[in-house]
Amino acid sequence: MASVPTAVVAVGGLVGGYGVARWAKRRPLGGVVLAAAGALAAKGWQEKAGTATAAALSGAYVAAFAGSHPLAKKIGAWPAVFAVAGGVAVASWAVVDRRG
Repeated sequence: MASVPTAVVAVGGLVGGYGVARWAKRRPLGGVVLAAAGALAAKGWQEKAGTATAAALSGAYVAAFAGSHPLAKKIGAWPAVFAVAGGVAVASWAVVDRRG
């Protein structure tokens, strides 16, 4: 069975975490989604590309989450979430997933 690309997992965590927090009106529940997907992505990054790469991409994932907040004040919440999720997806694909 083919595995899910880590880029998809990371995007799912960022977009899904925000979506759950917004629609459920429970920020901690969105945080659970964000953290679970981040942990799963980090595991995939580590298995496919090693610990240093996993640490760097995990840092990018956390930075994207943090950076989406001030960006949302400038361009709106959903556009900010999609922008940072896209950035993490591109980084994940370029560094890990395109290797096959």
